[in-house]
Amino acid sequence: MSDLSARLSIGFSWTGHTMMHVLSMLFLTVVLALESTWHMSYDELIRLWTLGSLMIGVGAPLAGWLGDRWSDSRMMVAFFLLTGGGAVAAGLADGPASLTLALTALGLGASIYHPVGMSWLIKNSVNQGAALGTQGLFGSLGVASAAVIAGTLTDLISWRAAFIVPGMVCIAIGIALAICIALGLIYDREIDLRPQPKQNRSDVIRAFLVLSVTMAVGGVLWNSMMVAMPKWFGEHLTALVGDSTVGVGGLVTVVYLIGALPQLWGGRLADRLQTKYLYAGCLLLQVPMMLVAASLAGAPVLALALMIVSCQNLQIPVENLMLARFTPGRYRGLAYGAKFILAFGVGPLAVQLVAWSYRWTGGFEGLFLTLSGLVLTAFLAALLLPTDRALNATQTEALPPETLPAHAD
Repeated sequence: MSDLSARLSIGFSWTGHTMMHVLSMLFLTVVLALESTWHMSYDELIRLWTLGSLMIGVGAPLAGWLGDRWSDSRMMVAFFLLTGGGAVAAGLADGPASLTLALTALGLGASIYHPVGMSWLIKNSVNQGAALGTQGLFGSLGVASAAVIAGTLTDLISWRAAFIVPGMVCIAIGIALAICIALGLIYDREIDLRPQPKQNRSDVIRAFLVLSVTMAVGGVLWNSMMVAMPKWFGEHLTALVGDSTVGVGGLVTVVYLIGALPQLWGGRLADRLQTKYLYAGCLLLQVPMMLVAASLAGAPVLALALMIVSCQNLQIPVENLMLARFTPGRYRGLAYGAKFILAFGVGPLAVQLVAWSYRWTGGFEGLFLTLSGLVLTAFLAALLLPTDRALNATQTEALPPETLPAHAD
């Protein structure tokens, strides 16, 4: 039964990651249709997501604390129901004010996933880096499919269906999880299947301070790319997609789908190598990419976007495993909550940065130049990270490949 609970918990965690990113990104593509439907400019409409994106970060620490103190699995039920409900409400909105409120509820629900779902995953996994890599892949599938789901439903039915249909699916998954808990098929685990070796206190403090800087910068980078990419592609890739919303959504999907694969490598490498150097290397590679993006136009934009997203995704499981290794288990949900108040709490800053850049320059040149300076700062900070003492426990013998039936991860 314990193995079944672990498998089911991991399965719902992976699925939740997909749904979180699908629902939280729907508006970024739907906004293209609302420009003509509501006769509002892009920069006015994109600001309606400001409070929603803020709630994704602000709600994370409380959600993580409740997961630590109350129940990971029951908090995940709340995630599915609240996020799905917010999406349905967005589809029923009759103006900017009601849409803002619905998106805010959606963002509050989405804030639950990362601190709770990731802590839940770590507790039920053996090869934790590999499990995080796969979890990241599921999240990227959500990022990749959100634009094409929103674009397809908007073009074939309406922009309202683009919110309501995914929202109802999310609610249904939450009901299924609640049934599994009620039947005793899923229960909360008090300790990890594979406990983390104890870290030096000074290393824990240093890691926390440095990661606070790098994760905040990473949040600006990630959110800025997500917000800007549909419009960036719409302006530079008209030769490929014309003015089709579903065409733009399809290209965004291709980028995030292919760019998701490096997370599998990042997770497995993080189980075997020093996370500090993997992490710093990923940040360094993004500096020249952002500089080139500031001046690039035409079809090469697609290839560069794929390179940026691939590098960001390689970095994600490395960062998440590093945070798990430097955090006591009883505070892990809170630690992931702190991460995501940084990563998503800067979402409004990213939204405003994109809107400012577009209004000021008529494009995204200023955005990418700003991002290049930020990622360089994050790289220099990452060099101050401590080496991973927990790695000594995994380097003595190679971990077996991630096999879900045998190891419940």
